[in-house]
Amino acid sequence: MSFCDIMTPMNAQEIRKKYLEFYQQRGHAIVKRAPLILHDDPTTLFTGSGMQPMIPFLLGEPHPRGTRIADSQTCLRAQDIDDIGDNRHTTFFEMLGNWSLGDYFKQEQIPWMFEFLTEVVGLDPARLYVTCYRGNDKFGISKDQETADLWAKLFADKGLSHGQADIGGEADGYARGIREGERIFFYDGTKNWWSRNGSEATTPVGDPCGPDSEMFYLFDTPHDLAFGEHCHPNCDCGRFMEIGNNVFMAYKKVAEGKFEPLAKPNIDHGSGLERIAAAANNDPDVFKVSLLWPIIKKLEQLSGKTYAAHTESMRVIADHLRAATFMAVDGCVPSNKEQGYVMRRLLRRAIRFANELGVKEDFFEEIIPVIADLYVNDFPEIAEHRDKIIITLMKEEKAFTRTLFKGVRHLRKFVEDGLTGVELFTLHDTYGFPVELSTEIARREGVKLDADWRVQFDAKMQEQRQRSQTARKGQFHGGLEGAESIHLKYHTATHLLGAALRKVLNAPDLQQHGSNITTERLRFDFNHDKLTPAEKQAVEDQVNAWIDADLPVSYHVYPTEKALQMGAIGAFGERYGSEVKVYSIGESDNCVSFEVCGGPHVSHTGELKAGGKRFKIIKEESSSAGIRRIKAVLR
Repeated sequence: MSFCDIMTPMNAQEIRKKYLEFYQQRGHAIVKRAPLILHDDPTTLFTGSGMQPMIPFLLGEPHPRGTRIADSQTCLRAQDIDDIGDNRHTTFFEMLGNWSLGDYFKQEQIPWMFEFLTEVVGLDPARLYVTCYRGNDKFGISKDQETADLWAKLFADKGLSHGQADIGGEADGYARGIREGERIFFYDGTKNWWSRNGSEATTPVGDPCGPDSEMFYLFDTPHDLAFGEHCHPNCDCGRFMEIGNNVFMAYKKVAEGKFEPLAKPNIDHGSGLERIAAAANNDPDVFKVSLLWPIIKKLEQLSGKTYAAHTESMRVIADHLRAATFMAVDGCVPSNKEQGYVMRRLLRRAIRFANELGVKEDFFEEIIPVIADLYVNDFPEIAEHRDKIIITLMKEEKAFTRTLFKGVRHLRKFVEDGLTGVELFTLHDTYGFPVELSTEIARREGVKLDADWRVQFDAKMQEQRQRSQTARKGQFHGGLEGAESIHLKYHTATHLLGAALRKVLNAPDLQQHGSNITTERLRFDFNHDKLTPAEKQAVEDQVNAWIDADLPVSYHVYPTEKALQMGAIGAFGERYGSEVKVYSIGESDNCVSFEVCGGPHVSHTGELKAGGKRFKIIKEESSSAGIRRIKAVLR
């Protein structure tokens, strides 16, 4: 029987509470988490690490709460979205952190962390392994033997082996592996050096930096040879899981290639809460910890399926909805820009995987309260915004579910005959399915893909671009005729309406939730509350003002990612292919609309008032929960 088998595992909520108590007893001020969106940090979309909100203080600014700080910081890493599905990656996670700002150093931090992990949480010390910095003669930085010796004493006091090994780089670890009795491993600056920009050579001049010491927990899982010949603490096979990192900010880079010791070094510690909880369970699956497992159990109940049989789908849903819940708490709403785009992508991906489980509609209403209940006692903002969170996320669910069902139903028609690039283009063009989504679903549904599907799809995309160019020439050589001209006009009016709503209502995240254009009128659905008579009049007046200004209308085909970065409005990520056509209304210094559209448009807004016509809102009504509908005409 192992050490951990004789204790009841501590759950994640208890670990968080005990950690904060542990450091509070050692003179630390406990601070509230920073929001996931840092409005004063334009360099990043989200708070991606526990230390990110602390950077000003690590760079020398005095912290208002003193020199000893601790917290549990919620984090989100959008770059990990596609990795979700294995047993240890999540886009959303909590980091337990403590900092010494020129106060204590290694001699206190290392024994404290060892005590917390082994005595408070109850981890088996025999399963703990650590890494240290091996030094770099090129930069005159010594090997961090002091840290290794502190760890060695702690292991020796437990009667455990504490052999030290000089590994080098990650590739060296795979070639060498671990030898009998080794527990402390020295790696180079690619693994055990901290700066805001990587290893020693890439550390910004003027920045504090230093070696770090990471802590790993060893599970009983076998080594996967796909990752390398031998396992070692930094192996990616999952046998070793990093559960924490102590950064010893002991140096300052004063010039290229030159480092000097700091007069008052700092401690920057971060431990993954979910990962420590997984270690406490002695199970490498972080989705079985108390902050995720109840979500999985609810999914099993709703779907009638088991986690064991549908592991990846349930992991994706649980992770993505937990992340989206906290994004909503911190004021984010689904949109086509920056944080809102990431949120929309998370939600739509969760909906797609839920569809595969047979969970069809309104499951957010069942899942989000479960997530809220996991945090409501420790984060009061969850309770405060609970209803708003559910409404925000359900709006997005309803908007995308209808599109998803239609597209998947169409795709399943090709089970026997196979799916060609032409059909993939139809899914893209008609149902808004990007080709990556269609091919992924096809593989899951057992739909055979034609060997030349990519060539066929690209050919159809090129054909569409050529048609667009032809239409473009028609706009600037006398325009289009008859009914198509009327559509020309109503497409442009729809863009003006959307822009006017965002401006008048001061709602930059207002999104189109459907539209319909006939030769008689336009219909525009959007997320907002009911408009007052004054607001409707102001929107109408703004559209007519832009028509009177005779603004130029033009378009350009951009790579989808570039269009997103430029701020184009459109359902990016789940609707378009590799390129999109973006229409601009107005000059570059006065662009009133910048929006993706495949329809025809006029060449100048003044064409909309031909014959003395004016833009007129004839009806504003409810379309569905949280969605309003405007019908408007040119007459």
